Formats: sequence, structure tokens, C-alpha cells
Amino acid sequence: MDTLTQTLALTLGASWASGINLYAAMLVLGLAGATGSVDLPPGLDILADPRVLLAAGAMFVVEFFADKVPGFDSIWDGLHTFIRIPAGALMAVGAAGDVGPLGDMLVGLLGGGVAAASHATKAGTRIMLNTSPEPFTNWIASVTEDVGVIGGLLLALTHPGIFLISLALFFLLLIWLLPMLWHGIKRVLGALRRHFSGLRGGAAPPPPPPVQALGGPTTTGHLGNDGVPLRIDTKVPRS
Repeated sequence: MDTLTQTLALTLGASWASGINLYAAMLVLGLAGATGSVDLPPGLDILADPRVLLAAGAMFVVEFFADKVPGFDSIWDGLHTFIRIPAGALMAVGAAGDVGPLGDMLVGLLGGGVAAASHATKAGTRIMLNTSPEPFTNWIASVTEDVGVIGGLLLALTHPGIFLISLALFFLLLIWLLPMLWHGIKRVLGALRRHFSGLRGGAAPPPPPPVQALGGPTTTGHLGNDGVPLRIDTKVPRS
């Protein structure tokens, strides 16, 4: 396989994986470099540093459990919006090698966009799954994401051509699913907004009780200044 295909697969693979599970991506690439299985580009050599591997491994364990708690996984994804996307851009720049200042900027934008797409897909799917009362779907989704990131990066390192085809299919599927995903997210957010609006507003006050008019039919009365219903005399005085 030519060098361009390998570089492109590593660049896109690192940014795509960072948008889903950054710490798994750092761990896989760092271990591959540290064991000599892969010659990492100079921009990614830092991932093979033992201190970086230790930190990435610790955070991978934390995310492994945090990502499987319904509700908290969406909070975790929200916080990592500001971590995964910039990290995906940096990983792409490091994987691309020496392409000059303009090339670094373009690769960074590409990597950030790929990381944002994969991150948004994960976060949006989790919001919809959290409407289910049972936790099993979250667990299955989380394990599938972890396996997908590890397997996808190994595929990018060993069979870059197959990985690029798979990534293209992923984005085609994402384009097809995006309208349904966005519609589902809007429904969930709308339900949450109505729920919390009801909590803030409280229950509507009951209507005033009916008041028996003097000598007349039952009518709906009004409350006086002291809160006591007014008695309304509907009799017509005799002349």
C-alpha cells in the first residue's frame, strides 16, 4: 500500500476515533508505537511515551464506566465536546506529517470536522437511547463503540484501503440517518422542555366553586376581597 493511502487512513482514522473515544484512540496508537508494531509519524510519537500511555489508560477506564451510566453518559459527552473535537484536529495534524503551515490548517479543519461528525453521531444516539427505561441498550452501544474504535484503528494501521472504504460507508450512512437522528433529538429535547416548564409553572389553580344564587339557579360565583364567594341575588324586585 502506498504511503499516501496509509497517511490518509491514519489521519482520518485518528480523528474519527477521537470523536468517539479519545482515550481509546490514544491508547491504541500509543501501544502500537511503543511496541514497535507501527512506526508512528513524528507528530504522534508522544503517544508512545509511558506517562501518556498511563494517563490515557487511566482515563480509558474512567470513561469505560462513565459511558455506561444512562443519563450521565450524555453529560460526559457534552463535556467532551470541548475535548474530543480539538484533539481530533491535533491528532490529524500529527498523523499528516510535515505538510507546511497551510497544510496543517487544512488538515486540522478536516480532522476537526471528522471528529465533530463522529462525536455528534455518538452523542445524538445516546440522547435517544436514554429515553429507554432499561440500561442494556446503553451498555450495548458503549461496548460497540469501544470495540469499533479499537478495531477501526487497527484496520487503519494494517489495511488502510479497506478502512477508507469503510469510513466512506460510515459517512454515507450518517448522511442517510441524520434527518431521523435530528428529528428524534428534537422530540426528546421538546419533551424535556415541556416537563421542566411544567415543574416551574406548577399546577393550574382550580376554578371557583359554583355559588347558589339567592332564589335562583346555580351560577358560577366570584370571590370577594376576603376570598369568600359572593352570593348573587338574581330575583327581580316586585313593584
